[in-house]
Amino acid sequence: MTTRTDLSESPPIESRADLISVFEKGEKPRADWRIGTEHEKFVYRLADHRAPSWDEPGGIRDLLVGLTEFGWQPVEEGGKIIALTGPDGTISLEPAGQLELSGAPLRDLHESCAESGRHLEQVKAVGDRLGLGFLGLGMWPDKRREDLPLMPKGRYQIMLRHMPRVGNLGLDMMLRTCTIQTNLDYLSEADMVKKFRVALALQPVATALFANSPFTEGQPNGFLSFRSHIWEDTDPHRTGMLPFVFEDGFGYERYCDYALDVPMYFVFRDGKYIDAAGHSFRDFLEGKLAVLPGEKPTLADFTDHLSTAFPEVRLKSFLEMRGADGGRWGRICALPALWVGLLYSDKAMDAAWEVVKHWSIDERETLRHAVPELALKAPVPGGGTVRELAERVIEIAAMGLTERAELNAAGDNEGGFLDPLREVVASWQTFAEKMLAKYRGEWGGDVAHVYNDYSF
Repeated sequence: MTTRTDLSESPPIESRADLISVFEKGEKPRADWRIGTEHEKFVYRLADHRAPSWDEPGGIRDLLVGLTEFGWQPVEEGGKIIALTGPDGTISLEPAGQLELSGAPLRDLHESCAESGRHLEQVKAVGDRLGLGFLGLGMWPDKRREDLPLMPKGRYQIMLRHMPRVGNLGLDMMLRTCTIQTNLDYLSEADMVKKFRVALALQPVATALFANSPFTEGQPNGFLSFRSHIWEDTDPHRTGMLPFVFEDGFGYERYCDYALDVPMYFVFRDGKYIDAAGHSFRDFLEGKLAVLPGEKPTLADFTDHLSTAFPEVRLKSFLEMRGADGGRWGRICALPALWVGLLYSDKAMDAAWEVVKHWSIDERETLRHAVPELALKAPVPGGGTVRELAERVIEIAAMGLTERAELNAAGDNEGGFLDPLREVVASWQTFAEKMLAKYRGEWGGDVAHVYNDYSF
């Protein structure tokens, strides 16, 4: 989740045009389009697989301090280090100590994958010294909520109090899940709309290809992506497939209305988070926010608020693809490859839109609900399965990457980063199904083997 690193003064919101400007400022010419990759991983003690707390010796605080040896600069909240900034983006903490790299905006997938590699080398170097390991899955396979520590970030305390009021699994989302995300640019409002529609319709395909969370508290949970299922019972006001995105006239104005209708979590003032959970940003715009009577929001407040909506695709000043479980190194590179191939080539995006444009709202929702349990076996509108659809989508993405012709020093284009996804389709098995097979076979029903087999 977003960590506030810019504490400079922000201008007040004077009109609705100021809100829309946040999206308009994201417009970039094609030559300036960049790729941002975000990935989270679980941190555990090598000795006993326990999740370390922030302040224990050799815990999360010491991990962050250790990473400053590589040039990262600390970000503090209440005198405690809770994030790092540097040339490779931002390193931040999820609520139970999951470690996230929000990568810098980079020109091509070769650079993005190299960035991920640098980050993992650094955290493993510090982790080896501290006795810490890092696990690449979509959900803790064995931890109960009460087993997990809480990080000293004010916004998380507010969210932890609020989540049980609006859903049954929101605490699991915060404490027990990890994801990989991709952030992409757009040329114009019309280009944003087209990208949003293609990405939202095909997000269940990404969920299936990256399904990687089949265990809860040491037992199979009946899902292949339980992380994705969790989002279905987190908070209906800020999650889901956003049917209005496919309606005529969708654009910045309509998304702005959606964001304003999402209930607030907090307001950040003087280095502290003020609990505004459930209150209305529209009231804030009118100076009627109960917790800050008479005060009106700044653009930074609106940017913070945009980060508290959690649909399958999210608009800020770029588009975020949010449907994938966390995974290991090759899969970190594969997610941006999929979406860059589909969305950064007009030809590929047109081909992808042809596949999904006739789906109804109900058909899209049905697919979204089926995929967490069935993944590649889920039926798709018009017949066939997600596996067959994924095969076609990967072909389209490969075409888009070939068209981009972004080559590394060896002369290879970016298409090779799709190989982990090709392997999933060719084997007819998700990562989750392969883990379940091991669990029922060589692991002898003991999920603890996951730490040996699926750590970074």
